[in-house]
Amino acid sequence: MQLAPVVPRTRTRTRPTAPLRVGIVCLALATLLLALVVAAWGPLMSLDRAVAEGLHREAVADPGLTRVNRVLTDWVWDPWAMRALLAVVVGVLLWRGERLVALWVAATSGIGTAVQQGVKAAVGRDRPRWPDPVDSAGYSAFPSGHALSVTVAFGLLVWLLALYGAGPLARRGVLATGALCALGVGFTRLFLGVHWLSDVVGGWLIGVAVVTLSAAAHERWALNRRG
Repeated sequence: MQLAPVVPRTRTRTRPTAPLRVGIVCLALATLLLALVVAAWGPLMSLDRAVAEGLHREAVADPGLTRVNRVLTDWVWDPWAMRALLAVVVGVLLWRGERLVALWVAATSGIGTAVQQGVKAAVGRDRPRWPDPVDSAGYSAFPSGHALSVTVAFGLLVWLLALYGAGPLARRGVLATGALCALGVGFTRLFLGVHWLSDVVGGWLIGVAVVTLSAAAHERWALNRRG
């Protein structure tokens, strides 16, 4: 009797998913930016100072536009407004019986806040200081909590739409709205002179990293559950 040849089994390598790749890249960029901030890298500090001084002059010269930016940053794009938005989303998910996804959204939001406060405490970066300030803010500067919170909130909304099979038009609409809000809140923090440019960019990068890594973890969990 002739035996069939034994074919060695090859291990298939699974390629990282798109959310995981994006998360790793954003986390690496945020870490690099953090290192440059801690090291007070000259070119970055000069850019931060130039942007802050130019926008502060505009804010002092235009009180009306300054008031508009304060309303936007304190009410529309405030971190607590973003948390309230996510609280509504969590409530809707619970009402629909989606307890695990609701918990995932709440946990991701909480992780974003914890990372934000942890990095702020660890870095302890001073905010811009002006002889004629137009606004004030507490805690340390890096990263911007406003930029991070808006990014996490809308990032989670986009993820939920994709998770439940929403059409591309809806996903792109929410993504575009989120991008505009993230850019808008970043501008308000710079215009009001309470953040450096690198603080805002750091908030965006960390926010995207938190959402995409959370989405990748959920995808891995779902695959393992089905397997």
